[in-house]
Amino acid sequence: MDISIRREGPVAILTWNDGENRLNEDSLERLNAILDELEATSEPLAIVLTGVGKFFSNGLDLARFGANPAEFSATLEELERTIARLFLFPAYTVAALNGHTFAGGALLSCAFDYRVMREDRGYWCMNEAEIGLALDDKLWSILEHRLPRATAIVAATTAKRFSGPDALAAGVIEAAATEGELLAHAIEIAARYATLDRATLAKHKSLAHGEEAAFLGWT
Repeated sequence: MDISIRREGPVAILTWNDGENRLNEDSLERLNAILDELEATSEPLAIVLTGVGKFFSNGLDLARFGANPAEFSATLEELERTIARLFLFPAYTVAALNGHTFAGGALLSCAFDYRVMREDRGYWCMNEAEIGLALDDKLWSILEHRLPRATAIVAATTAKRFSGPDALAAGVIEAAATEGELLAHAIEIAARYATLDRATLAKHKSLAHGEEAAFLGWT
């Protein structure tokens, strides 16, 4: 599973380069292994996650689950736990949404402290109402916890495709940037907050997100 990591000073840049960057047990295992490695460090740290090309993440790996239905529920549970972990992660986190960010990928983006999206290409979309895959109470809670409630309702009930400017206006993201500026902007924001005291940040994240993380299964 191709999620690579490189450092620019205190910023760890994770690059997901696996085509549509689908969520499955392998991709979540790799992401969590990297988070394990980074969490074990004590130096200044911030994290950027981005993709390559057309997709940040096109959501759950439904084609794979067709051959192994039991993996669907296991992956969904692990996705919820990973989102909960990111809510509480003891370092500032930034998602650089380089392309389409759909369904499970959109939910994953909600876990980050700061999200910047391309302004000229790509959509953020909860398309479950189009494909007939209903959210459960935990997945809905992620949207409601992290987005303006009116935006969460529109996203879930209309499968609206939010462009970068739309997403910024609706409070889905914190910034929009051109393709050439996207990653640089994400790294700049991450570097700005990499020197925050990590123990204090972790405490404040627990105050902000602790109940939601526990509901999602992170202990």
